[in-house]
Amino acid sequence: MNSSTPEFNREVTGAGPQSSPAVGATPTGAGAERRKTKIRLIVNADDFGRSSSANRAIERAYREGILTSASLMVNERGAETAAEIAKRNPNLAVGLHVVLVCGRSALKPSEIIGVVDQRFEFETSAVRAGLKYFFNPEMRKHLQHEIDAQLREFRTLGLQLDHVNGHLNFHLHPTVFDIFRRHYYDWGITAMRLTRDPFMMNCRLAWGRYLYRSSHAFIFNRLCARAQPSLDRRGIRYTDAVFGMLQNDRITESYILRLLDNLWPGDFELYCHPDEEEHAHETAALCSPRVRDKIQERGIELITYSDLDAPIPPPIPESQRGDGSGGRRRRRTR
Repeated sequence: MNSSTPEFNREVTGAGPQSSPAVGATPTGAGAERRKTKIRLIVNADDFGRSSSANRAIERAYREGILTSASLMVNERGAETAAEIAKRNPNLAVGLHVVLVCGRSALKPSEIIGVVDQRFEFETSAVRAGLKYFFNPEMRKHLQHEIDAQLREFRTLGLQLDHVNGHLNFHLHPTVFDIFRRHYYDWGITAMRLTRDPFMMNCRLAWGRYLYRSSHAFIFNRLCARAQPSLDRRGIRYTDAVFGMLQNDRITESYILRLLDNLWPGDFELYCHPDEEEHAHETAALCSPRVRDKIQERGIELITYSDLDAPIPPPIPESQRGDGSGGRRRRRTR
């Protein structure tokens, strides 16, 4: 079998969308044992649909390389073409890349007043957007409506939702995540990126930009610690660690090779931004024969979010059990 075809992803590594278990499902004993003994890796492309260059690179990285999934920006001009690419490559898992900063909205400016300008564009500064969303209580309802509209647009394109994450990882912003946790079931969310990029490991794999890397690791470790209990309670799937954020568009062949050599048994995500222009080096890295050979050499299984086991929800404390009604209230509360 030629490893430069999509069959490399499906047959050698087992990747490909699976039927999603119900939200709240718990892993079987076999699944738990597998996580202890095997290295499993999701390789995801963000910004699917942002441009024709990104779309072409993502399809190439899937068909010729190690890419297993992509996160779609439904409001960008290349979204419909991206959906067509996904449909002709049915084993490419696709999730929603929610855009609330540095991008375009699904709703009209008059429907989400103060969130976007008259050109349907969000704030271009992540810091300014983050402060506005956190301190202005009026933003919450507008952001909820916008997220709902993006999810509806995703389904209008005829795609199955593999996962959800956010542009610039804004899905973990406290205001935004609180919206998500109240609507996991309503929106059919079964998997979400928990962006924990291990700083000390990253320091062994890459060099430079220490202020950026240390500050982002500090911030997102705390955001993830805040979000994880909610994901656990609701059985939302996530990986043990995520790689790519601290590299910030510097995913090279040498970085991936070092990363693959340092992975331990567990479930992980590597995300990147392949395109044919600005990030052509990332496309080349994903399609590198040396990278494919290293994956086979280490026995790494390429997967998607749909292949992950759901976390086991913590037990309900005795004080909340009563005659069983407390458990029912727990399930309805969002």
